[in-house]
Amino acid sequence: MIKAVCFDFFNTLAYFDPPRDSFYARVADDFGVKVTRQAIEEALPEADSYWRLENFKSPIRTREEKEKYAVYTEYALRILKGANPAATSEQALQILAKAFSVGFKFVTYNDSLPALKAVKDKNLKVGVISNIGQEIDSYCTELGLEPYLDFKVTSFEVGFDKPRPEIFQLALQKAGCNPAEAIFVGDQYEQDILGARGVGMKPVLIDRDGKRKTCDCTVIKSLMAIPDMI
Repeated sequence: MIKAVCFDFFNTLAYFDPPRDSFYARVADDFGVKVTRQAIEEALPEADSYWRLENFKSPIRTREEKEKYAVYTEYALRILKGANPAATSEQALQILAKAFSVGFKFVTYNDSLPALKAVKDKNLKVGVISNIGQEIDSYCTELGLEPYLDFKVTSFEVGFDKPRPEIFQLALQKAGCNPAEAIFVGDQYEQDILGARGVGMKPVLIDRDGKRKTCDCTVIKSLMAIPDMI
């Protein structure tokens, strides 16, 4: 019997506007750096992981200028690692500065709030498990997710990114249920599906664009499929 449903946040409940992959590719071109949207899409998870790791060590924004800009440069170069020829450090910083000046905001998918409400109406525990940092509370409040959530667990809180088991195990503790009584929904196979499966949760992959042709787990195109599974 299912007692809890947990959701990934980024690219499951919400997405960046403008999309970071196409935005970085367009800005890079303005600075003479040629890199495809797909290359940036593939590079972003590892680059974001580097950024979170640096923040775990000490908040980047509070560091001395030289050290701070060293992290900015490395982060930007990781985003642009698919560029041919490779971006220079100066180009990378210029592109990142442009991105920061414009800013990205989170927007919920059309099915996010209806799905959360439908699951909550079944008297189940509802949670978020995310590699996003301590800003998750403000994001959930601004997007209207908060009324439907019983708990949130982030990699910043635990000290490990998904797919490490610790982040999933803490979510299970907060949900007050056994792994077999919980569903986890995410968009990344390695981080979400393998991580959830590793602790015994039932993994569900959200694949809105139908990119994944085969998978060894349940695949859905809309979060509204979740209430029907319970």
